[in-house]
Amino acid sequence: TNFFRDAAVFEEIQKLAIPKILSSKPAGSTIRVWVPGCSTGEEAYSLAILFRERMDETHADFKVHIFATDIDRESIDHARAGAYPSSIVADVSPERLAHYFDQEHPDGSTYRVRKSIRDMLIFSEHDLTKDPPFSKLDLISCRNLLIYMGSELQKRLLPLFHYALNPDGVLLLGSSESIGEFGDL
Repeated sequence: TNFFRDAAVFEEIQKLAIPKILSSKPAGSTIRVWVPGCSTGEEAYSLAILFRERMDETHADFKVHIFATDIDRESIDHARAGAYPSSIVADVSPERLAHYFDQEHPDGSTYRVRKSIRDMLIFSEHDLTKDPPFSKLDLISCRNLLIYMGSELQKRLLPLFHYALNPDGVLLLGSSESIGEFGDL
């Protein structure tokens, strides 16, 4: 995975979804986001950065809790540490690198996500097929995970996501995924 993977998708999240979510809540309230199958955390951190940018632009004050889960403990441990190789410069703008990352090593080989962003995330092991979902969510970003699951499991998960989302919540899927027969949800 990469930071801000599929730039056009992140532009839409930045322009449409995040402003919609923030404008629907009173100042000071909590925004709840879930990133199931978060792997090593790049997508979850990218979302946290977008929320921080919007709140800074609008001088809004919200508590943002991003639940980033994965079945793989090693991936979660890596994500929680927030340390990434210098190759992220290909995906993260110089401005974002300066605002949200610190260079860890004198040779510049590692960047670490700043604590102010890391504090927005809660990483945990979670088996999407067995563990209960998070609830009262404003956004679920489940991109490029459903494509690895059979159709029966997909049919179980989409209603689960619907249940977990607030009535005006946003479900973000990957470009190779769809809601299939659940258009009424």
